[in-house]
Amino acid sequence: MAWKKREAGAAGGRAQALWEFLRIRNTGSAVATNGGSAVTGYVHSLTVNTTTVREGAGPREPAHWPQNVGTVPRPSIGFQARAEAAQLRSFLDDGSDTGATGLVLSGLGGVGKTQLAADYARTVWREGKADVLVWVDATDRSAVLDTYAHAGEMLCRADKRERDRAAEMFLEWLEESPGRPRCRWLVVLDDVVDPGDVDGLWPPPHAQGRTLVTTRRRDAALVGEGRPRIDIGTFTPDEATAYLITALGESETAAHPAQAAALAHDLGCLPLALSQAAAYLVDAGQGIADYRALLADRTHTLADAAPDSLPNGQKAAVAATWSLSLERADRLRPVGLARPILCMASMLDPNGIPQAVLTSAPALEYLALARTHTRPGEAPAMDGPTDRPGAPTAQEAALALRAAHRLSLLDHTPDDHVKTVRVHQLVQRTTRDSLSAEARGHLARAVADALMAAWPERELDTPMAQALRANTAALSNVADDAALYSGGVHRVLYRAGRSLGESGRFSAAADHFRALHDKAVHHLGVDHPDTLAARNNLASWRGEAGDAAGAADAFAELVSDRRRVQGPDHPDTLAARHNLAHCRGESGDAAGAADAFAELVSDRRRVQGPDHPDTLAARHNLARWRGEAGHTAKAAAALAELVAIQLRVQGADHPNTLAVRHSLARWRGELGNPVGAAEALTKLRADQLRVQGADHPNTLAVRHSLARWQGELGNAVEAAEALTELLADQLRVQSPTHPSTLAVRHSLARWRGEAGDAAGAAKAFATLVSDRRRVQGPDHPDTLAARHNLAFWQGEAGDAAGAAEALADLVSDRCRVQGSAHPDTVVTHQEALAWAERAKSAVVPGAEDHLRLRRRSARRWG
Repeated sequence: MAWKKREAGAAGGRAQALWEFLRIRNTGSAVATNGGSAVTGYVHSLTVNTTTVREGAGPREPAHWPQNVGTVPRPSIGFQARAEAAQLRSFLDDGSDTGATGLVLSGLGGVGKTQLAADYARTVWREGKADVLVWVDATDRSAVLDTYAHAGEMLCRADKRERDRAAEMFLEWLEESPGRPRCRWLVVLDDVVDPGDVDGLWPPPHAQGRTLVTTRRRDAALVGEGRPRIDIGTFTPDEATAYLITALGESETAAHPAQAAALAHDLGCLPLALSQAAAYLVDAGQGIADYRALLADRTHTLADAAPDSLPNGQKAAVAATWSLSLERADRLRPVGLARPILCMASMLDPNGIPQAVLTSAPALEYLALARTHTRPGEAPAMDGPTDRPGAPTAQEAALALRAAHRLSLLDHTPDDHVKTVRVHQLVQRTTRDSLSAEARGHLARAVADALMAAWPERELDTPMAQALRANTAALSNVADDAALYSGGVHRVLYRAGRSLGESGRFSAAADHFRALHDKAVHHLGVDHPDTLAARNNLASWRGEAGDAAGAADAFAELVSDRRRVQGPDHPDTLAARHNLAHCRGESGDAAGAADAFAELVSDRRRVQGPDHPDTLAARHNLARWRGEAGHTAKAAAALAELVAIQLRVQGADHPNTLAVRHSLARWRGELGNPVGAAEALTKLRADQLRVQGADHPNTLAVRHSLARWQGELGNAVEAAEALTELLADQLRVQSPTHPSTLAVRHSLARWRGEAGDAAGAAKAFATLVSDRRRVQGPDHPDTLAARHNLAFWQGEAGDAAGAAEALADLVSDRCRVQGSAHPDTVVTHQEALAWAERAKSAVVPGAEDHLRLRRRSARRWG
C-alpha cells in the first residue's frame, strides 16, 4: 500500500495535486533488493483510489480594499442634480439615524433611476465613504448570481465556477465579523425586474453596509424593515429645460428659449425621452420646432422620433422601453387585463382618470373583448393560477390597475377621493401607437361610453365633474373625429358641454358647443339633428354668458331651420321656440316673452297634451314672464293653479312640483305678501331637504329665497346671518366662482347694508364687481347689476356724487350692451339723475326716499 503525489495541470492554469492510493492484496512472494521494486509472480487484486485537491480553493484572506466590482454607468450628458438625489443621500448616509440600511428607487422606465443610483455610487466612491462597491445589473436572477460570484472571488477568493456557493460566500462575507477589520460597503442592484429574482439574495443588514435598488416594480416584497421605497418621478419643468439647454448647447436654445420649455412639456419631462430627443436633433441637424411638429403629427409614431443610435449607453428607444413591463403586468392576476386597461387609460387625461370610468359597465365590456389571453407555450400567471376567461368584474378591473401600478406603468391612488389613475403621456402615446386605426376607433367609442356611464346626472361632486370634463377633452384631442362623430355626435360630448355650463363656466360652454357644431357640420351636415342640437346648446349658453339678444337671434334662426327640417310640431322645434321666448325675456322684452309662451302653451297642449311635462314647463315660464311684465297677480294665480296640476300629474315630491312651489312663493311675496312667501319657503325648505338633500342646488336656492323674504319682513340681521351660513355651504358644495355662489354674495352684501352697514355693503360689492368681471366678463348682466348696487351703497354711505358718477358710467355701458330702451337701462338712468340731484343740493334724503330707492334697486338686482 502506498500514497503517491503528482502534479497535474488544471483548467484556468491553476495547479492541482493528484494523490493516488494503491492497495495490492493476495500476491505471491516478492523480493526487492537495493531499493528496487518488488515483483511478484501474480496480482490477485489491485485497487487504485485517486483524490484531487485544488490548491487555492476555499476562503483566503480578504483582498485589499478599496475594491470595485461591476461597472457603474457613466453620467449622461446634461445630468441634473435633482431633489431626489439629496433625499437618497439623507436616507443612506444617515442610516444610523433613520434606521435605513437599504433603499428602493421605484418608478417608470426612463425617469432616471439608474442615473440617480450611479451618481450616488460615484459620489460615495469618490469621497472615500465606501471600501467596497458592487454594482449589479439585476435584470434576472442569473445576472445577480454571476456578479455575486465574481465579488466572492475578488473579496473572499471563492471559486466563481461554483457560482451559487461563491455567491453565498459573498453574502456571508458582507455579514459583520468580529475578527475582521471594519468594511464599509455599498451594493447596488440595478433594474430589478422581478422581486423573485432577488429572493434569498438580499445583502444582509449591516451598520456599515448599504443596499440600493432600482426597479420599475412597487411590490411589497421589495421593501422591508430598514429598506424603504422612494418613488422617482420625471424632471421638473426647470430641470427638463436645463437638461435640453445643456444637451443641445446654448446656441440652439438661446435662439428659441421658449421652444426648449415647450419641448420639455411635450415630452412630459421624461429624462429618457429628453435624452433621445436631443440626440435626434443633433444627428438630424433639425431645430426644436421641427421636432415638436414631428411629435404632434398623428401620421407618425413615437418610434419615428427616436435617434438612429441611442445615446448614453441606453438599451431601448422610448417607444420600446415599457414593452417588457407591460408583458409582465399582463401576466399578473387577473391575467390579460393590464394591457387593455392601459389602452383605455391611454385615451384619457394623463393627469387624472377617475377609477369609476375604467370600472364602468362599458369599460368591462371592452376589457372582455380585448382581454389578452395566454398564448400556446406562454407561461401562465406569474403569481397564481391562470384566471378562467370570461367577462371581468369591476373588482378585477381594479386589480388590473394595481398590476399596472406594480410595474410603474401608471400611478393608482385608491385612497384619494376619486381613486385617481395617472399615466405618463408618452406611455399613452406608445400604447396608442401600437393599435391599428380600426382598433383605436373601437377603443375611442368604448372609452366615450365609459365616461358617459360614470357621469352622474346631478353633479354634486365638483372634483369628479372636473375630472370627467378633463378626460372628455383629452379623449376628443387624441381620438379621430370619425370615432366620435360617425353616425352622430357621441352624447358624452354634449354632456361635457352641459357640465361646463352647469358649473358656471358659461362662456367655456358656448365655446365647447361652437367647436362641436363646426365638427358636426363637417361630418354630418348642417341639417343633421345632432348639428341642430349643437346650435341649440350654443345659443343657450351664449345667452347664459350674458348675450341674451344674440342668443335670441340665434334661436330665431334655429326655429326657422327646425320647422323646415323637422316640421313645426316636432318636439325639438317646440323646444327651440321655448328657448327663443326665454331669451327674449332675458333681453328685456318680458311682454314679448309672455306672448311667445302663451302661443307655445297652446301648441304644446295640441301636440303633446295638457298634462305633458313640456306643456307644464311652458305654463310655468308663461307665469314667470307675465309677472316680470308687471302682471304680478296673474302670475301668482297661474302658479297656484299649476301647483294643483303638478301635484295631480307628477306628484308632491317631483322636482318640477317643488320648482313651481318656489316660484309661487316668490310671486306671492312680490304681490305684497312677504309673510306668506316666507312661510311657504320654510315649508318648501323642509320638503327640499327630505326629497333632494341639503346640498342639492335647488335646496340651496330655496334657502337663498327664504333669506330674502326674511329680510323683506324687516329682519335684515337675520337675513344676513342666514346668507352667511348659506355662503359657506355654497363654497363647499359648488365653487367660489359658481354663479349661485356669486348671487349669494350679492344678496349678503345687500342685507348687510340694509342692517345698517352701508360702508361694509359698498366694500363687499366692490369686491364682487371685481370677481364678476373676472369670472363672467364686464358686460354680463350680473356684473352690471353688481355695479349698480355698488353705486347705490356708495351713495347710502354718504358719497352721493360718487354714486351719481358711477351710475352715469353704468348707463353708458347698459346702452351699449342692452340698449337704451331696456328696463335696466331706464332704471339706472333714473337713479343716476336722483343721486346727481342729491349731490347737487347736498340734501340728506329722508327715510321715504331711501325706502323707494332701495325697493326699486332690490326689485331688479337685490
